[in-house]
Amino acid sequence: MKNIEILTETINLVTKGNTDITNITKHLQDILKKSHIYDGIMLIFVPGATGSVTTIEYEKELIKDTKELFYDLVKEGKQYSHDTTHFHGNATSHLRATLVGPSITIPITEGRLHLGVWQQVVFIDFDNRERDREIIVKIIGSKE
Repeated sequence: MKNIEILTETINLVTKGNTDITNITKHLQDILKKSHIYDGIMLIFVPGATGSVTTIEYEKELIKDTKELFYDLVKEGKQYSHDTTHFHGNATSHLRATLVGPSITIPITEGRLHLGVWQQVVFIDFDNRERDREIIVKIIGSKE
C-alpha cells in the first residue's frame, strides 16, 4: 500500500472584479510539480462568496462569450433584495458566483493534471471591485 500525502498551498491574485477571468492552470501545474504527487486529486477552492473556479477553453472570444453569458443570466440594474440590506451593491456578484461554485477537483494521473486538450482552470472574480484573492489548493495522493 502506498503512503498518502496531503499538501496545501495557496495562490494569491489581484483581480479587477466585474467577471475578471484569470487562467490559473500554470500555477496549479507548478504546485503539482513541486509536490511530486504521481497519483491522486487536486482540490481548488475559493474562500468567499463572489469568486468561483471552473474550467474553460481559455481563448479570447470564448472569454468574452463567457462574460456575456453571466451578464445575460444575472442582469445589472435589477433591484435585488441583497442590495437593500447590504450596501456593497454586489448582489449580482453573489448570484453569478452561485451559478459556478467555489471549487473543483481534478484527477492527478502519472504526475499530471488530467485535463482535456483545451481545458484550462480559471478563477472568475464576480465582485464589483478590485480584490486581493486567495485560492486554496489541496493535493491528496501518492508519490511514484
